[in-house]
Amino acid sequence: MEFINFQVGCKTISLKILDILLTERFDNNLTTLPNNNKSFIGVKDYMETPTPVFDLGVILNGSSTEQSNKKALNELRTWQASLNDWFSQFEKSIAQQSHVITNDKTQLHNIAVFYKEFKTDNSDLKTIIEKLDEPFQALVTATDRAVSAHNEQDYKQANKYLASIKRNSFMQLQRLFDAAKEQITLDYKPIIVFTTKDGLNPHIGLLVDKVEDNIDYKKEDIKPLDKLTEVGFNIDPQTKGMMRGLIKLAEKHSVLIDPSAIFRPDHLAQQEDEETQAYGLF
Repeated sequence: MEFINFQVGCKTISLKILDILLTERFDNNLTTLPNNNKSFIGVKDYMETPTPVFDLGVILNGSSTEQSNKKALNELRTWQASLNDWFSQFEKSIAQQSHVITNDKTQLHNIAVFYKEFKTDNSDLKTIIEKLDEPFQALVTATDRAVSAHNEQDYKQANKYLASIKRNSFMQLQRLFDAAKEQITLDYKPIIVFTTKDGLNPHIGLLVDKVEDNIDYKKEDIKPLDKLTEVGFNIDPQTKGMMRGLIKLAEKHSVLIDPSAIFRPDHLAQQEDEETQAYGLF
């Protein structure tokens, strides 16, 4: 049976091709309705049928990818501003030729802690963040030299070091911060997956980050979740109800999702899933 893999935050999920009617780009043009379900983001017409759309990131990860991206953007802006503030103060210190200055690295230390502990599931963004370390360490070393030259009253050399810092390591850090922010903004192009229960009519729409690939698996390749959920995994009923197993990929697992089980009424939740041509696995 064929499946399509989708990325949802840190997770990869699989849907059977027979469960999918259509995918389309999410343009944030849904009709919103009063609703207490945090994952419900609005209604979208599919072939003139109003279809509810749910954010699968909220269901599986507890927060939408958009929210996670906004948080990451705010962090990057905050720490870039901190770097700029530190450099502005450092420039003023070097310009003062009347007294000895100290190289207070507290602010720089905090910036280093930020990028070393920064967590992301975006591999391209992770690569950019990792590149911050080399110019940052070069900046720290160069500031020590500038401060030493200044305190030895070699002000001309201190200003040369300052100009070199501004032109090289500091500018490299600025470009990397900007590239990281751009990566978050440009990489996020979510899509809506319209699912079906009968192959003809829309059931619900699911917001995912992007399409990954197609895979073809047999029933025996799908590992049940029973053993995992017996050893202390606290999965909320809604999420547990739609998870049908794990599919082994090259370096990780994909979670097999049954969209017909999402938001199933309570009185049907305990019923056995119907075995049809479309849902032969379950």
